[in-house]
Amino acid sequence: MSSYVELKNVTKVYRMGEVEIHACDGIDFQIEKGEFAIIVGPSGAGKTTVLNILGGMDTATAGEVLVDGVNIAGFNSRKLVKYRRDDIGFVFQFYNLMQNLTALENVELAMQICKDPLDPGKVLEEVGLGDRKGNFPAQLSGGEQQRVAIARALAKNPKLLLCDEPTGALDYVTGKAILKLLQDTCREKGMTVIVITHNTALTPMADRVIHIRNGKVSKMECNETPVPVEAIEW
Repeated sequence: MSSYVELKNVTKVYRMGEVEIHACDGIDFQIEKGEFAIIVGPSGAGKTTVLNILGGMDTATAGEVLVDGVNIAGFNSRKLVKYRRDDIGFVFQFYNLMQNLTALENVELAMQICKDPLDPGKVLEEVGLGDRKGNFPAQLSGGEQQRVAIARALAKNPKLLLCDEPTGALDYVTGKAILKLLQDTCREKGMTVIVITHNTALTPMADRVIHIRNGKVSKMECNETPVPVEAIEW
């Protein structure tokens, strides 16, 4: 039986004039449904490129990218738009909220583009922002803005929740709270969550850890007993 997410010999080559940059150089890994996975590696290792390919925001030069049994590497631009819209929830480092919309309206945006959305007010309550629905981003702290971004992603009811350095712009305590929210979401909703980070101290909280270096998977390991993020110090 195949894995829920599987990359097979994925390469991504960027050409700048006569220079070729191999951002991904034969990436192979698997992630099972409902796992909390961390992709870790230094800056420039290829982590974000992998996440963008998985999320349909970029395409692989070669190789297979299987999500729920479907090879998205063969999708044309129209199919990729539908895939991003229906199947993927993104959480970015810098929130990417609409500044002229309230927290609730930012989450409602997701409802308008996907096929099976969750109730936006209820999702905001689940991420601890039930009393902040009418606030604009400028009236929210960094941690609260990231919670809105997570709620927006969750409201799409996605197959995959992809998080690109989700605590990178946050202080230690707030970052820990956001990671707990992501870990709890994975456990309680059975959602497949993939987080990329350069912080190796976070790896004990994951079910699966994928180490990427120089565009290749240098190591993949599974944690039989993942640690609650509250118990991790860095």
